[in-house]
Amino acid sequence: MERPYILHLFTPGAQASPFDVNMAADAGYQVIVPYCGVAPDAIAGLTQDAIFSRGPKGVARTGIFIGGRDVIVAADMLERSRKAMVPPFVVSVFADPSGSYTTAAALVAATETALRRRHDTGLDGKRVVLLGGTGPVGRIAAVLCAQLGATALISSHKGAAAAESAAAETGRRFGVSLQGVSGQDGAHLRTTLAEAEVVMGVAAAGVQVMSPEDRAAATRMLVAADVNAVPPEGLAGVGVMDDAKPLEGTAAVGIGALAIGNVKYQVQHRLLMRMREAERPVAFGFAEAFSMAREVLAEKSS
Repeated sequence: MERPYILHLFTPGAQASPFDVNMAADAGYQVIVPYCGVAPDAIAGLTQDAIFSRGPKGVARTGIFIGGRDVIVAADMLERSRKAMVPPFVVSVFADPSGSYTTAAALVAATETALRRRHDTGLDGKRVVLLGGTGPVGRIAAVLCAQLGATALISSHKGAAAAESAAAETGRRFGVSLQGVSGQDGAHLRTTLAEAEVVMGVAAAGVQVMSPEDRAAATRMLVAADVNAVPPEGLAGVGVMDDAKPLEGTAAVGIGALAIGNVKYQVQHRLLMRMREAERPVAFGFAEAFSMAREVLAEKSS
């Protein structure tokens, strides 16, 4: 009898995401088992339970998915899982907490593509403001932008201290320089937007973080990209279906949540498929998700 494809889904949270379970099933995993409340210290033992029970042939049909909400904890768990493996007992691992790695990858890749096609430039040297940026997607998007040479500013409605704390913690963990700025009131926000060339709306669903009046202050803006699919739009004037659509009254183009979400979906699906089909074990984090997002967008334009 052929061994089934098994995916062990580890999350520090109280429950696994139904989204991730659906995605894994659609990628061909036949047995998907969630493990909730998994602490980072437990990941090594769980990994070794998963690898030693199936033999060298069985591990080729075994995968580990790491969820949760904390992007730093997920990165640590990915590293601990990889270090716990003992060749030839090695399985593939994929971390995507709250979909943040794949969503941030799609967001940044779509922004990069729009800059090149619409403005003949890239993210290198650009000033990127991430509104609501202390959450999972905002933190990873900021890291990716910084890695591409941008100045990434994490903005928080809770004020400068919260933003600076998130920027320092995230930058230190992933080896980049990030800045924190206050989005607590209109004056601070508009001062920040006045110097922004890229604005990313990465706040909670249904929260507008850039009003029409705020947008008027962003006179240098080239791209406005919004991951919020729940009304009202996170960035005023950016529709959920917009795909590098000119933003009225500005020189910018808008990228909406469903345009970004379509890329995110394809990235997660392809990485799960690649993990299941790989002849040799693979490990996927946000860097690999970003490479895949670029690949998806390149295919779209060809």
